[in-house]
Amino acid sequence: MSAQMDELIAQFENFRAKVRQAEARFADVGDMQERVAQVSTTVTSPDGTVTVTAGAGGTVTDVRLTAGAMRVEAGQLSATIMNTIRRAVAGAVQQQAGIVDETFGDTLGVDVSAQVREAQTEAFGTAAAEPASEPQPRTPSRPVRRPRGGDDDYFDDQGPILRRS
Repeated sequence: MSAQMDELIAQFENFRAKVRQAEARFADVGDMQERVAQVSTTVTSPDGTVTVTAGAGGTVTDVRLTAGAMRVEAGQLSATIMNTIRRAVAGAVQQQAGIVDETFGDTLGVDVSAQVREAQTEAFGTAAAEPASEPQPRTPSRPVRRPRGGDDDYFDDQGPILRRS
């Protein structure tokens, strides 16, 4: 009976060690969320006319055009803007995946960065290019002011959008 008890105690201790390891990993979630919220990637187009910054979740936070951009044909400028946005968003998403991998990759046994690169390759038809610029520290922005009530109620007190003549 002693051998069985020793076996049960060993299994219980192994279980407790795994619980402590999981608790330690999940304690890092808050830090990971803060790091993800601060993700920012700035990319400049090859011709230098367009600069785009993307943040957490691939949200575009800034688009800047040089004076030279106004001399570019509209269709070409549009294509340059879209390509630069795609590269900035891809870079921000890759940063986020790297943060998740650093925090949970070995615990979950999943390579999120590889999955993101694969998805970007499928979406864009080629391997996603690395961002042309280094990640930029995020500067605090003004808080977004949200309307009171639910989103569906926002336009209710605004009256009709289109008027009949």
